[in-house]
Amino acid sequence: MAVASVEAASLSQPGRCAYFVERKKRFCKMVPAPGRRFCGEHGAQEEDHKRKRIPCPLDPKHTVYEDQLQKHLKKCNSREKPKPVYFAKDINAGLKNETELSEEQQVPISALSKQELEGLIRKLRKASNTINYVLKDQILSHQALQEALNDSQNGDAAFKHLKQQASILGNMERLHLLGPGNCFVEFGAGRGKLSHWVDIALQDAQDVHFLLVERAPTRFKVDGKHRKHYFERLQVDIQHLCLSKVPLLLEKKLPLIGIGKHLCGAATDVSGSIMLAKISLQE
Repeated sequence: MAVASVEAASLSQPGRCAYFVERKKRFCKMVPAPGRRFCGEHGAQEEDHKRKRIPCPLDPKHTVYEDQLQKHLKKCNSREKPKPVYFAKDINAGLKNETELSEEQQVPISALSKQELEGLIRKLRKASNTINYVLKDQILSHQALQEALNDSQNGDAAFKHLKQQASILGNMERLHLLGPGNCFVEFGAGRGKLSHWVDIALQDAQDVHFLLVERAPTRFKVDGKHRKHYFERLQVDIQHLCLSKVPLLLEKKLPLIGIGKHLCGAATDVSGSIMLAKISLQE
């Protein structure tokens, strides 16, 4: 753990904490109390500060004053919160496979020998050769993102994501999925950028709703800035999401369109299963 020296502290932003975060190579951006050089999280660095800070038992990534622990536990963001009505434990986890290896029995690929890895590759190639379906690239674009794509201030990473989002919207338009009277469910929503661009593309459409599924609380969300269309966040793991119990969908029998950009393979499979199950229930 690095401690900011008096000389280094003079380089921190005025009115900000003087603690240098070595991992991020910058000073802490929190605001300290009047008359203090360090924020509450890094207050232990102040020479005349006698109160002891300890790791929070709910989440050791942050600390708390020891004499205020009980008060902190009642409002800590890491405390267990009441489950939402659409939470149904493991509802999308599938049937338990008795032949499935436990976590203790699973071995990471990096631990395999060269011979074992080559054997695994042969098995995968043999299995994939039996799949006759050929995926065809459909890299498209959409006018809703043209101004953003032409912004010269975009870095490589921003431009890459914009092209991906533009292609997703282009393919949605090709499939006639961009229209009024729909509820778009973004799985693994993160900051909600994909829904943001769908919203821009449908700015004149009526009766458009968005459900953004994300298991973690997210900072710098963009969906909170929208006012014309309905946006709601569902903070739940996709594995435990029961769409049939979402109040909006109980109230409004809306056609659902599932979208996603940041999903792993397993989450993509589960999201597809959720949408199919919901369609079956509607039928």
